Amino acid sequence: MIEITSNAQREIKRLQQSRQVIDSYLRIEIKEGGCQKWYYCLDFCQENNPEDILENSNGIPVAIESKSYNHLQSLKIDYSEDLMGGGFRFHNPNATATCSCSNSFSD
Repeated sequence: MIEITSNAQREIKRLQQSRQVIDSYLRIEIKEGGCQKWYYCLDFCQENNPEDILENSNGIPVAIESKSYNHLQSLKIDYSEDLMGGGFRFHNPNATATCSCSNSFSD
């Protein structure tokens, strides 16, 4: 199950409103590349793909790309701001290594 913190939930809802996609899913998948082997991709979608795995975390409907699911089980998504600006932070217990920005990992 994906965990979305309250800080991430607020930012996701703010993005949904600003992009006028209020009733959308947060679509999560991983793609090959980044500083490590994989990087996280977040997007909004109005309809999920039939093979997506659907969850709800902290009031956010989530569509997880099925091929990415094993890499994303128990993923925690947070949002924080620092001197470099704001961004989502990923805490993945399946990762054996992560880059310093936490947007890329290897398994």
